[in-house]
Amino acid sequence: MPIHEYACTSCGNQFEKLLRRAADRDSLRCPSCNSAELNQQYSSFAPAVAGSKSPAPQPGGCPAGMCATPGLCGRN
Repeated sequence: MPIHEYACTSCGNQFEKLLRRAADRDSLRCPSCNSAELNQQYSSFAPAVAGSKSPAPQPGGCPAGMCATPGLCGRN
């Protein structure tokens, strides 16, 4: 289930959306202005490389150490 990134052509809002089926794309709307005029953005990812080490979990529980609110972090 890929997460896609979109930019709204009406208001400029950028957001991510998990699409479970290709048919879900037809009903996709901007969460800010409810426009259906969206451009899919290219996104990058960071694959794990054999032998690389993940950063040690930081106090508060965020393994990446990037979250201001670790309890709401999707990486936990």
